[in-house]
Amino acid sequence: MDPTITSASLASDADPRSPSLDDVGGRGQASQRLLARHGLPVRWAGREAFTIVETGFGPGLDFLATWAAWRADPARSRRLHFIAIDEHPLGLADLARLQAAWPGQGALAAELRDQWLPLLPGTHRLSLDDGRVTLDLIFGDVAQALTLLDARADAFQLDNLAPAAFAQLTRLAAPGASLCSTAVAEDVRLGLRAAGFAVARQPDGAGDRQVLEGRFEGDAAPLVPPAERRALVIGAGVAGTSVAERLAARGWQVTVIDEADGPGQGASGNKAGVFRPLPSLDDNRLARITRAGFLYGLRHLERLARAGQAPRWEPCGVLHLARDAKQEGKMRAVVDAHQPPTDYLRFVSRDEAGQLAGWPVEAGGWWFPGGGWIQPPTLCEANLAAAGEAVTRRFGQRLGALERTEDEWVAVDPAGAEIARAPVAILANGVGIRGLPQAAMLPVRPARGQVSHLPAELASAPRVVVCRLGYVSPEVDGLRCAGATFIADDEGSELREVEHRENMTKLDFILPGFAAPFDPASLAGRVGFRPASPDRLPMIGAVPAVAQAARDTPLGDIPRQPGLYAVSGFGARGLVWASLAGELLASQLNGEPPPLARDLVDAMDPARYLLKPPRPGSSGDE
Repeated sequence: MDPTITSASLASDADPRSPSLDDVGGRGQASQRLLARHGLPVRWAGREAFTIVETGFGPGLDFLATWAAWRADPARSRRLHFIAIDEHPLGLADLARLQAAWPGQGALAAELRDQWLPLLPGTHRLSLDDGRVTLDLIFGDVAQALTLLDARADAFQLDNLAPAAFAQLTRLAAPGASLCSTAVAEDVRLGLRAAGFAVARQPDGAGDRQVLEGRFEGDAAPLVPPAERRALVIGAGVAGTSVAERLAARGWQVTVIDEADGPGQGASGNKAGVFRPLPSLDDNRLARITRAGFLYGLRHLERLARAGQAPRWEPCGVLHLARDAKQEGKMRAVVDAHQPPTDYLRFVSRDEAGQLAGWPVEAGGWWFPGGGWIQPPTLCEANLAAAGEAVTRRFGQRLGALERTEDEWVAVDPAGAEIARAPVAILANGVGIRGLPQAAMLPVRPARGQVSHLPAELASAPRVVVCRLGYVSPEVDGLRCAGATFIADDEGSELREVEHRENMTKLDFILPGFAAPFDPASLAGRVGFRPASPDRLPMIGAVPAVAQAARDTPLGDIPRQPGLYAVSGFGARGLVWASLAGELLASQLNGEPPPLARDLVDAMDPARYLLKPPRPGSSGDE
């Protein structure tokens, strides 16, 4: 997907200049008529969920009208899922100006604007109305976005869609899906008929304008919601607690099992971890997934704070310095090519970087103003607290084995005593996943990481996170975190002076001379073990039931173990991926559209390694 997004331009009188926008007044009236054209609210009555796909979000009037009608209907579906694709989305100021011309849904519009986000490409999931309404905003080319969309749409609201994209509607349509198109040309009508829709022109109700209305008459398999919503989550780090919280938000009962005496005691136990994306010039899969994870993670942190369960974190900004002059040029080129919003990313010179760090540095690089540090154990606890009574905590319970009965997974301790059981089991126990025979085909490798703790004075430099082949945090409770080492297949848990020395070498590379006062022989620190993957991407999804498959086998055709899922392979990026991973897996388990494009979901499928086994000796991080 093109990593550059061009927003719709508006004249000073708020007249839209984007082809996806009509006059505000007319659009507002059309939005009210939209409901009747799709047979709403009757069609969503009593259902588990109702999904709408729209092309051309504009000021969001269709969405706001739908949301308001759904909210006012006591017989409404349990959840409303609205997916909107817009090639030229509006910035926040323009969104507010246009919505002000249609004030009927002021409170709902304000809630939408509170979660509006930087205009960056990809799928952006917003959780509204206490989580009952999900809005997926997809910024980018409409035809490409439809190709990468995975959903079962009950209704299509189409604006200026090219006939070449109509074939995707066949794949996306739920049984009897309704359709309304503002394009009425003959080629559009014929294209929709070829896609399986019975359509006819109808008056729009505004002057002599017409619309196409229709119903899908082709074959479509409905999405069946899970019969039971009970799950075991093995592991209470950022991965496991994120999954538990997202499942609980959907009405699941979850049992979290961990051998530690509390959440976030393993790889998630550091005092401060880095929270930032990782751009690239070609906007590759790693860049797209980290961008999506970062943006979703920010909204998740905000959601926890609104619920009174704020984890400890500080959006102090993250400064990512170039290794050398060559990389500095590449980093500048990324910003020049993609032109991201400056509140998301900008390039800074060496002098400005030094000012941000409060310390002389040797190179410029990227500045992420919204990034910062998170204390992982507090995020884990916040996730569980937000889930409330929907989560049963089973701490101090060492998992001996995971056994399958006829229709349930049973977790037992080393003595064979049952801990808990449920139809679904989720393996989120970091490197511990390697000890379970059901996951033996997954190439998870332990990566030892030692962090050095440095005494620090309050408000001392640096007051931002600074990275350069390592990282150093601001002061947290009188200490500063610096590191970390990354040693694959080393499971030693002791602190090592040699690794403190390595961290101090990295620290001097980041901030020249900063490490001089610290004696590696006397430093404190912490050792954790990251679950690394060979391709540096996480593993999220159903666990395969076979150890190998032919290379040309479609991912969807690989047999899976019933009710068994994995969330692993985060490497050093657990904080930026965990919240999104929880939402993705919860969406899969609940039969909902995923919060990511289909190619990215496939790129994280645990079964991918059966099609292209990792090279011997490959490791999972930088």
